[in-house]
Amino acid sequence: MEPSPLTLDPSPATTQEAEPTLRRSMGPRHLVMIAMGGVIGSGLFVSSGYTISQAGPLGAVIAYLVGAFVVYLVMACLGELAIAFPVSGAFHIYAARSIGPATGFATAWLYWLCWAVAIGSEFTASGLLMQRWFPEVDVWVWCLVFGAILFGLNAVSSRFFGESEFWFAIIKVGAIIGLIVLGGAALFGFHPLGGAGGQPTLFANFATESGLFPNGFTGVLVTVLAVFYAFSGSELIGVAAGETKDPATAIPKAMRSTVIRLLIFFVGAIAVIAATIPYTEVGLDESPFVTVFSAVGVPFAADIMNFVIITALLSAGNSGLFSCARMLYSLADEGHAPRALKRLTRRGIPLTALALSMVGGLASLISSVVAPETVYLVLVSVAGFAVVGVWMSITASHFFHRRAFVRDGGEVTDLPYRAPLFPLVPILAFTLCVISLIGIALDPAQAAALYFGIPFVAACYAYFHFRHGRRTASAG
Repeated sequence: MEPSPLTLDPSPATTQEAEPTLRRSMGPRHLVMIAMGGVIGSGLFVSSGYTISQAGPLGAVIAYLVGAFVVYLVMACLGELAIAFPVSGAFHIYAARSIGPATGFATAWLYWLCWAVAIGSEFTASGLLMQRWFPEVDVWVWCLVFGAILFGLNAVSSRFFGESEFWFAIIKVGAIIGLIVLGGAALFGFHPLGGAGGQPTLFANFATESGLFPNGFTGVLVTVLAVFYAFSGSELIGVAAGETKDPATAIPKAMRSTVIRLLIFFVGAIAVIAATIPYTEVGLDESPFVTVFSAVGVPFAADIMNFVIITALLSAGNSGLFSCARMLYSLADEGHAPRALKRLTRRGIPLTALALSMVGGLASLISSVVAPETVYLVLVSVAGFAVVGVWMSITASHFFHRRAFVRDGGEVTDLPYRAPLFPLVPILAFTLCVISLIGIALDPAQAAALYFGIPFVAACYAYFHFRHGRRTASAG
């Protein structure tokens, strides 16, 4: 056991000086946009209408506020861990060091599976959206084209990936800011683009005929579960910690910026949409962003948002592919995956791990085409379970990490970054995640996540025990 987590060497151990290593080439702005890119996707641009229709206007805003609060709690725990262990594929390292190697192993494969499935679904959705402009081109052709582009962006260098994700995210953020500014102006009766008018003023839509919560507060609770998944991706800052310059300064700065921006963008966008479109009509036939932009007079609103949503999907896939490759590299670095996955190019890219992650994404794509109502839905449900499982792992790791640090004689005031209100923050975050899983069990539409997610985690623990457990025990 390490005398103090802060004395750990963040660089992978090497026996030859010439062996390439992961490059620390990303700064705070890259970290912020990687997290934003992972979070802001079709869940906001497409599915937000469903959230509003289920929870009602005010209920949707409350649900997203709760989601942002949980993200803050998880990010606070993540900040302390990411600086203590600034390594690539960090979630697995946090759990392995603070809880146990089997938990780290299960966490890594959960997160890899989550993003591998997401990559396939994002390729599929992007291909379907491209048919608006190129109806004669099959969806699978666009999937291969987009797959090759994202693979190339990730294969060049981590900085090149960071730059591409920065500009991907800029497009999405611009669309959200445009919606908040133009839609908000219309709510105050100002139509700079000469919209048709007739929209409700201020928050008139929030007072529905059935009250503030038209489907009852239960509708809000069920929606919170989906909102948790919508915020998944914020933890990507921890994955990129090993390739960040000056982690002690960059990571806390990036995390604060990410939480504030997500709060403004998500809650602001949802509030404008809910105030503009009646909850009984929102999201039934098109993206709520298209509806709002059309109402305020934006020309070619549908085509513009089609482009933005495709960019959002590719941005999330870009971040997901990065995350998958670093998780496999980290597993190999720990000796829990084939050593070939640890092989790096001269630019410090784990190309073998990147290629295997792309294969995983394409396998998800195939399943979505061949068996869309069976295999694919199972994978997606496991991915949703995995997000909450990883958040639970992060918060539990922080709890045990801080306790071990103090027990070993460390001074909390010496930590370069410390989560506030310990142990309340990790305990509250873990509890809210558990509640969300209980809620999944009560919702027949989401219960499959538990039916397949729990056995998957059990299989990871069992495999680790039989493959690595005896060796770990003898080494101890």
